[in-house]
Amino acid sequence: MSDEDDIDLASLSDDELVEQMHDDLYDGLQEEITDAVNILLERGWVPYDILTKALVEGMRIVGVDFRDGILFVPEVLLSANAMKAGMGILRPLLAETGAPKVGKMVIGTVKGDIHDIGKNLVSMMMEGAGFEVIDIGINNPVENYLAAIEEHQPDILGMSALLTTTMPYMKVVIDEMKAKGIRDDYIVLVGGAPLNEEFGEAVGADGYCRDAAVAVEMAKDLIARRHNMLANKG
Repeated sequence: MSDEDDIDLASLSDDELVEQMHDDLYDGLQEEITDAVNILLERGWVPYDILTKALVEGMRIVGVDFRDGILFVPEVLLSANAMKAGMGILRPLLAETGAPKVGKMVIGTVKGDIHDIGKNLVSMMMEGAGFEVIDIGINNPVENYLAAIEEHQPDILGMSALLTTTMPYMKVVIDEMKAKGIRDDYIVLVGGAPLNEEFGEAVGADGYCRDAAVAVEMAKDLIARRHNMLANKG
C-alpha cells in the first residue's frame, strides 16, 4: 500500500486495526503485523481472538485469492511470513491459555526428495488457519513418518513430493501404516506438482491437495467429518 507509512496503527479503533491487519497480511508486511498484534494485546485482547479474527481471517482471504489465481507463490510466502511474525508473539501466550487448536498435522517431503517450498507453504497456511504443525523436513524415509506419528499423535499426516521418481514412495508409507494397523487412525493428505487426484486415490490417501489453499480447506473439512463420525458413534 502506497500510503502505508501514513497510517498510525495505534490511532485506529479495534475494528479498523483488524481490517488493517488483513490488508497488511495480504501485502506481507511483517513489522506492521507484529506492531498491530502488540497493540491489540495491550488493549486487552485475548490471544486466541487475535489469532482467529486478525491472522486466520487475513490468511483465509490470502488463501482464496491464491486459489483463484490472483496471488502467486512469492506473494503468499510473504503473507505467510508476516503471519508467522505475528504467531511468534502469540504462540507462547496461546500455549499458556490452552487455546483450542483446529487440529494437529505432521508434514514432510518423502524419501529421495529435497524440495520444500510447497511443503513450507502448506505448513505456514495450515498454521495460519489455526492448526498445530510439526514439520519433519525433507527426504523422509517411512521410519521418520511413523516415529513422528507415534510421538505427536496428529490428526493429519501430510506428504509432499515434487519428482515423479519420488512420489510412489507415498504408497510405501501408507502401506506400512496399513501393515501396522494404524492407517485408519489418521487423515492422510498428499500433494506436489506431479500428483493428481487419481494418484492420491491409487496410493490410498484421503485427499490430494492441488495447492496450500486447497490443503487447508480439505483438512478442515475432513477433520469436521471425522469429529461428526466419532460423535455419532458415541
